[in-house]
Amino acid sequence: MNLKIYYSLLFAVAFLLSLNLQAQDRIIHGLVTTFDSIMVSGASVKVKSSKQEVFTDSLGNFSVGVANNDVLVISAKGFYNQRVKLDEKSKLAAINLKLKPGTKAKEYAIGYGYVSDEEKLNALSSLDRNDMDFSQYSNIFEIIRGRFTGVQVVNGEIQIRGVNSINSSTAALIVLDGVTVDSSVLNSIPTTQVKSINVIKDGSAAIYGARGANGVVIIETRRGDE
Repeated sequence: MNLKIYYSLLFAVAFLLSLNLQAQDRIIHGLVTTFDSIMVSGASVKVKSSKQEVFTDSLGNFSVGVANNDVLVISAKGFYNQRVKLDEKSKLAAINLKLKPGTKAKEYAIGYGYVSDEEKLNALSSLDRNDMDFSQYSNIFEIIRGRFTGVQVVNGEIQIRGVNSINSSTAALIVLDGVTVDSSVLNSIPTTQVKSINVIKDGSAAIYGARGANGVVIIETRRGDE
C-alpha cells in the first residue's frame, strides 16, 4: 500500500475515533424516584445518541456516558416513560417517575422489584390529567373527595383516614407547586389548571417532618403550554 494512502487512512480512523470519544466524554450521574421519596431500582435508562442502556441500582442511582444535548429515556413497567433532555452543563439528573393509575401498576412496581417497600407505595395515591378530565369537577375539593379512597373534606379541610395525628389539628398538609399553602387557596385554582394530585400518608410523609404527620396532599398546576 502506498505510504501516503496508509497514513491518510490512519489519520481518518484516528479522527473518527476522537469524535466518538468526544461525543461520549461526559458521565451523568442520576437518581430515579417515584412520589419524590421512594427509590426506583432496576429502572431502564437509555441514552438516545449511543443507544446504551443501564439500570438503576438498589438505591435508584445510575451513571452513564452521554453526549452534549443528549436525551435520556427512563422506563419501568407500571410507570409512565419519561424523557430528560440534557445540556452541556448537566452533571446530575433527578427523575421522578409517575406511577400509572390502578392497582395493576402498583402490582407491577412491586412484583418486578422496582419498589421494595410495599407498605410505603400503598400509602401513596396519584392522579394526573392523563388519567382523567379534571375540568368535569367544579373545584379541587370535589376531585379529592371523589377520587381518593379514605380522603375526606371536612369544613374546608382535607383529612386522610388512617393517619394518627400527633397535632391538635387533623388537617393534611397541602403543598401547591412546591409551596405550603392553606386549604382555602385551593378555591381559587381552576380545575382546568390542575396537572396532578398526589396524596401521601403514613411513614412516607415523614420527609415533611411534623407538618406531614396528618398526611400530605401535593398539587401541581399546569404552566405555559403544558
